[in-house]
Amino acid sequence: MKKLLVFLKDYKKESVLGPLFKLLEASFELIVPLVMAAIIDTGVASEDRPYIMRMCLALVLLAVIGLICSITAQYFAAKAAVGFATGLRHALFSHIGSLSFSEMDTVGTSTLITRMTSDVNQVQNGVNLVLRLFLRSPFIVFGAMIMAFTIDVKAALIFVVTIPLLSVVVFGIMFVSIPLYKKVQNALDTVLGITRENLTGSRVIRAFNKEEDEIRHFRESNELLTRVQLYVGKISALMNPLTYVIINGAIVALVWTGAVRVDNGLITQGEVVALVNYMSQILVELVKLANLIININKSIACGNRIERIFELEPSVREMDGRSPGGISGTETGTVSGSRETARPAAVEFSHVGLIYAGAGEESLTDIDFSAVCGETVGIIGGTGSGKSSVVNLIPRFYDVTSGSVKIDGRDVKEYSLKELRQKTGVVPQKAVLFKGTIRENMRWGNPDASDEEIWEALDTAQAREFVETKQGGLDYQVEQGGKNLSGGQRQRLTIARALVKKPRILILDDSASALDFATDAKLRTAIRAMAHPAGAEGRMAADGAGAGADAAGAQRMTVFIVSQRASSIQHADRIIVLDDGRIAGMGTHGELLESCEVYQEIYDSQFKKGEQ
Repeated sequence: MKKLLVFLKDYKKESVLGPLFKLLEASFELIVPLVMAAIIDTGVASEDRPYIMRMCLALVLLAVIGLICSITAQYFAAKAAVGFATGLRHALFSHIGSLSFSEMDTVGTSTLITRMTSDVNQVQNGVNLVLRLFLRSPFIVFGAMIMAFTIDVKAALIFVVTIPLLSVVVFGIMFVSIPLYKKVQNALDTVLGITRENLTGSRVIRAFNKEEDEIRHFRESNELLTRVQLYVGKISALMNPLTYVIINGAIVALVWTGAVRVDNGLITQGEVVALVNYMSQILVELVKLANLIININKSIACGNRIERIFELEPSVREMDGRSPGGISGTETGTVSGSRETARPAAVEFSHVGLIYAGAGEESLTDIDFSAVCGETVGIIGGTGSGKSSVVNLIPRFYDVTSGSVKIDGRDVKEYSLKELRQKTGVVPQKAVLFKGTIRENMRWGNPDASDEEIWEALDTAQAREFVETKQGGLDYQVEQGGKNLSGGQRQRLTIARALVKKPRILILDDSASALDFATDAKLRTAIRAMAHPAGAEGRMAADGAGAGADAAGAQRMTVFIVSQRASSIQHADRIIVLDDGRIAGMGTHGELLESCEVYQEIYDSQFKKGEQ
């Protein structure tokens, strides 16, 4: 929690003035019992009405000054607390954005959302209350005790006994409740996670008629949260009755002692009233202090949870970020072969292994291949074979555990993340669109893209037809997550968004699963035309791998297509077949049908036997 206090550094003035004005208010409040004693002993005893009126006006003046001080203190405290929370949210959001997929997978989305919202709000309230009450309440408690000693030492000894008893109750409950509040927040994380899963997966739940199961699961988690909250609430609820018993017992003792001493002529009636008032002030302030401590406990627990997020270090780190500049053919890797001799390797995997955080064994093992500039590489395999894991290593969504991944002959770890991801265009499995117009969504990768470039990308992605039918065309408003579009429309727009970026490397991670076969075929033909522009391919066919082809190839887009459909990748220049994180076969469609058993099984399961 201490590390978070750095966000108060821009509010030093407010952090000092807020408590200062509260202390001024408390000082005026401590004078009130003395004025009341003077009214009783002087004004009432002698029936001096003008004196009583003057003292009443003094009480009103003290109340007005105290109100002004209180409002001023509240203003500065609120300004500091809100500014603190604003800076904390910005820093937390920025830090979460810097985390890699590994940390996101480990922590969980629902937990991060709780940290950004509920926890930050709780810490904000804690800062506000501390600036207002943390000094004021102890000041009045000990100030009232000191003022009691100025009136009568023997009667003031009751204060000396009462305050430690109250402190034992307050701090004892505090130490018991702090760990329990942590359990409450963890249980809240669980409930939020279940709620989020049910909202995002409502269609799946209904499709499998699992509403009752999910309701039961939510009820169990909610009841656990309720039980923990009730338990800690009962402990915290002991605070007020125990403090009231102690304070009222002290008042009884004070009135008894005061009556005896008044009868003996040692103190006046007004002074007894002043002592009772001071005891009442202590009661009110200790109740405030008790509630303050409870809120501080919650804030500390939430602050520690936020601090743990800040302590998470991104596993994907940037190196020196030196620009690769121009890379000659001798500097880059090359791929040998009858069709690809001396062509530069755009992407090179060298004996790559990958272990996910918390996993016991490798998800990828000894992945070794190269993709040349302008080549279309298809990646296929069964569910869980590691297809997405392979392509996620190219833009460094995850870092390799062993081996290396190179782009243009340079390890991806040597690029800055910005430079690396400018080279790549990724279309993920789940099509994600953001709230805004179609034009705004298309310009995510290229903010300066013209409408002509956007329409060109929409043409390639087979999305022009439905975009033109939407009201406003490119100005059509897309709802959050693209909920006002079909699955196929969302996928085509995400593909177009990647194409607007004009990347050197295009990754289509099972991004056409919602498209029909005809649209999928048109899309693959259009992308292949982009990857193999007219003229360059002709020169390659004419002279094999000459210098002209090499120069043209350097400008062409390398495409990775991840799919479970054999039809989507069968026309790729090269197909990589994965099985349980290993390469089971590599070659063209025809070669794999003859030599790779895994590919044959996939192909036969999707096509009638003998169909080509």
